[in-house]
Amino acid sequence: MVSETAPPTPGGLPPPESLSPAAPAGAPLPKDHTQAILETTKHVAALLKRTGKPFALAGSVAAFAHGLPARFQHDTDFCIRPEDADTAIKALEAGGIDMRRAPEDWLVKGRSGGEEIDLIFELARRPVSTELLGRASVKAVDSVWMPVLAPTDLMESRLAALCEHYCDFGELLPMARMLREQIDWDRLDRDHRAAPLPDAFLYLLVRLRVIDRHQSGAPDEKEAGL
Repeated sequence: MVSETAPPTPGGLPPPESLSPAAPAGAPLPKDHTQAILETTKHVAALLKRTGKPFALAGSVAAFAHGLPARFQHDTDFCIRPEDADTAIKALEAGGIDMRRAPEDWLVKGRSGGEEIDLIFELARRPVSTELLGRASVKAVDSVWMPVLAPTDLMESRLAALCEHYCDFGELLPMARMLREQIDWDRLDRDHRAAPLPDAFLYLLVRLRVIDRHQSGAPDEKEAGL
C-alpha cells in the first residue's frame, strides 16, 4: 500500500504545497523601521531649529550620530529646556506632528508617520539646562545637521537610567568602547560612585580594560582587598 504522506524534500523541508503562498508581484516591501525613525528625527530637528531655542538629539539615534551602529528602539529623543516646552510643542504641532502629554512629568510625547517622539526636559534626574545643551556638538544625521548630546552626557543619561528593573550592560558596552576617548570617565565616577549599578558598570569597564583604573576612580585590587 502506498503511503499518502508526501515524501520529504531535500534538506527535510516541507513539501511546497504546505508552504504559505509567496507575496504577489508588486506588493509593497516591509517598512524600513530604521529609516523611518531617521526621517522622523530629521523632520523634528527641522521644526525645532525654526523655534530658535536650543535643543539636542539624545537616545539611540544620538549614539548612531556619534558612530555607533543603528540599533534604534521605538522612538527618537530630543532634549529641550523645561521653559521651552510649550514653544517646542506648538512648533511640532504646526508641522503636522500629533503631540500629547505623557503620564511622566519630565517629557511630552509625539507621533509622526507611525514613529514615536519624546521631548525630554529632564535628563539624568536633572532638568535639561542651557549648559547641557551648550555641550552638544553639531553632527550630520542622515545628511541633516543638528546638535547631538555630548558623549559624556549621553553615557550619563544611560547610567542614570539603570535600575533593578532595567540593567542591560550589553547596550552600554558598545557605546563605552566606541566613545571611550570622548567620555569624561572621572566625572561619571564622581557623579555615580554612590549608585551601585552605575558603579558596577564602571568597575566592569576597568576589568575589561576598556578604560584605565585612574579614569574611573576605581580602586586597584590591593586597595579593594582582592
